[in-house]
Amino acid sequence: MPKLAAFPKAFMDELCVSGAMTLRQWIELAATLEVDGLEFYSGFLELRVAASWGDARRLAAEHGLAIPMLCCSPDFTHPDEEFRRRQIHQQKQWIDLCAALGGQYCRVLSGQRRPELGREEGIRLAAECISACLPAAAACGVTLILENHSKDNYWQFPEFVQQMDDFCALVDRIQGPNFAVNYDPSNALLAGDDPIELLRRVKRRVATMHASDRYLAEGTLEDLRREENSVGYATRLRHGTIGQGMIDYDAVFSELAGVGFDGWISIEDGVDGMEQLHESVAFLRRKMAQHWPQ
Repeated sequence: MPKLAAFPKAFMDELCVSGAMTLRQWIELAATLEVDGLEFYSGFLELRVAASWGDARRLAAEHGLAIPMLCCSPDFTHPDEEFRRRQIHQQKQWIDLCAALGGQYCRVLSGQRRPELGREEGIRLAAECISACLPAAAACGVTLILENHSKDNYWQFPEFVQQMDDFCALVDRIQGPNFAVNYDPSNALLAGDDPIELLRRVKRRVATMHASDRYLAEGTLEDLRREENSVGYATRLRHGTIGQGMIDYDAVFSELAGVGFDGWISIEDGVDGMEQLHESVAFLRRKMAQHWPQ
């Protein structure tokens, strides 16, 4: 049976920008959920000081929660070689942070899809940079997980390998026991791809999953893609209660159960409050029990 984690999607600015929420407050809120762990984000303000890493791990443990995943957003497709070198160094520091938190999985991305960068060059740069981080991950017992992402909250341009064929091409370039996939079905939808088709292509390399559901408050997906170069997410794109959006979770979980998936499923939801997050947890627990019967 997979394990369930929660990510503070509703409180990113409070934890990463303003400091209006502390990690203690988030952990205490999350402890009211029926989850097994928490996914942390590398941009949490309190994690800037290494001395706080052990405190965060202990606080989560006191509430019966693991911290299995660290969500990071390296930008490996920048045209400047020195910038990429610094990003590799930063990713290695995040790997250390992940290990200090007791985490097993540290997310990586390809980088931003800058208009001047060609497909082959971008995939090559991302593969080289991620591969350069693998020895550090192996030394810490951490697996780097590449997500089929759409766009980091604080990026200008969308993910370079947002589309399925590009994502799969990058996954195929990187081999080794400390590299895997973090699958997000709703991000595939936003890329104009079939989430189930993508999953079938990469399911044997999926180690973790982001559970979310999306709906469009107005307009169409085509309208959304015309806005994708704006900083942050376009306002017409909304995270909703899981199970009430466009994603067929029976199909997703059937594919994953069929290949023996038993990793972490991290909920990226609750943007409208904790009640919504509780509803998403309850939905996922029901579906997990159906597809992974004890």
